Amino acid sequence: MKKLADVNEKIAEKVVEGYKKIEEGAVSGFNKVTDKCVEVLFAKQGETVEKAKERLASNKKTETKL
Repeated sequence: MKKLADVNEKIAEKVVEGYKKIEEGAVSGFNKVTDKCVEVLFAKQGETVEKAKERLASNKKTETKL
């Protein structure tokens, strides 16, 4: 029975590793798409993506207070 538990634990570890790789890939891809959308649609000329995101976030905070 101990051997079965050990094999099951190894399988579980591999499944978690695989899930984490998929998750990291999905998040990375999402962030790339988001950055490109902000760059193309919302960034002002010469403004970095990070600065545009900060500006948009501050605008959102201001709007929610109204």
